[in-house]
Amino acid sequence: MIVPNPQTPSLPRRMACWMYEGMLMFGVAFIADYLFSTLSQTRHALDNRHAQQAFLFVIFGIYFVWFWAKGQTLAMKTWNIRVVDVHGAPITQTRALLRYALSWLWFLPPLALSWLLNLPAREGAVLTLGWVPIWAILARFHPQKQFWHDAWAGTRLVTWVAPAKAKRQAGSKATAPDQP
Repeated sequence: MIVPNPQTPSLPRRMACWMYEGMLMFGVAFIADYLFSTLSQTRHALDNRHAQQAFLFVIFGIYFVWFWAKGQTLAMKTWNIRVVDVHGAPITQTRALLRYALSWLWFLPPLALSWLLNLPAREGAVLTLGWVPIWAILARFHPQKQFWHDAWAGTRLVTWVAPAKAKRQAGSKATAPDQP
């Protein structure tokens, strides 16, 4: 199914979807962390920290690649946003995986800078909170107003409302009484 005349959702709508996705990911992270901690019998939060982060990275990847290859995550359905390729067709799992890897540009630059400068967590958080709006605003410089990680992945976000399902008429038709 190709999306005809794709329209880019507004930046505030995409960011609201992004925030909602973050709230949903809190639940995914909570369950994944619980599973990891139980299976690895981790007793302290800092034990197995790097393995736990790698596990979450993989779980998040599975979540996003799975749903993006189907067109939408739950948050995207709520905000009537769909991810498609540059031609408006559904994306493959390979392209969804590339989009997932590139989407880490929302966080990696400030995290890498925090690590390089050995900043305390609070300063790293402030740096990240400053970077996210900058990265979002940079979408205004893209010709179709897409996020740059989408442009580099060969994907785009479009406004999409699911077509109304055809009502089943079988059994709902009133039958006329038999006439003599």
